[in-house]
Amino acid sequence: MTEKVGILHPGEMGISVAASAQNSGSTVLWASEGRSSQTRARAQQHALIDAHTLEKLCQSCSIIISVCPPHAAEAVAQQVLANSFSGLYLDANAIAPQRAIRIGEAMAERGVAFVDGGIIGGPAWEPDTTRLYLSGTQAERAANCFAAGPLQTQVIGERIGKASALKMCYAAYTKGTTALLCAILGAAEGLNVRQELAQQWSRNGSDFANQAEQRATRVTAKAWRFAGEMEEIAATFAETGMPAGFHEAAADIYRRLAPFKDLEATPPLETVLAALLGQDR
Repeated sequence: MTEKVGILHPGEMGISVAASAQNSGSTVLWASEGRSSQTRARAQQHALIDAHTLEKLCQSCSIIISVCPPHAAEAVAQQVLANSFSGLYLDANAIAPQRAIRIGEAMAERGVAFVDGGIIGGPAWEPDTTRLYLSGTQAERAANCFAAGPLQTQVIGERIGKASALKMCYAAYTKGTTALLCAILGAAEGLNVRQELAQQWSRNGSDFANQAEQRATRVTAKAWRFAGEMEEIAATFAETGMPAGFHEAAADIYRRLAPFKDLEATPPLETVLAALLGQDR
């Protein structure tokens, strides 16, 4: 059965999710009210149908997919409920499993089917690069929306929170270690030993010094978003009895880099280190 799918909201990741749904035969809608010119341009480029308002989107679609910054996930879900949506809601945000459970419970109270999702990888434009993990009793229905790819899906059970838990544990390492490298480089700069550290890292032909510098500069464009994700990971760890401090500190690192959000070019390392150290340069 062809689904009418609503996407909230078609940012860089969301638009690729929408494109995979289109590629798999779904009609994809979005709501332009209150959205930025960049979001409008993405939606127009990929021929998404504009429902104009969230209310009309909720009335028109059988499935709604939420892809938004982690801190906004519950507010977005509540907005959908406030507009009397009655279909299937897929939360594909980087949120703690306990937050996914809360959203799922709120949906169930209003008779809305809920699927928990976790995206691992960047925007899904190429096969075998990005996977959407799904959990929930209707996870297979959600997966069918992307059957033709390039976004790949994997159903990992019926328990809400499981897909989010996997995302949190995976990102705890990938994005967490990038934040750690940023902190190490910042400390080395502040202590005037960065050159010597790079030399040590480069012993025996290792390229690690260069890799570390590249990770620190390239992450700047997404740092504003990763701060919230680190907070979600910290909450996830705390819920299981593991220390939350690692990723609370990572969130602080990414908040220091948040001003680079709209920069067109990747900043030089010296500028990134100055931001980490709270220096004007």
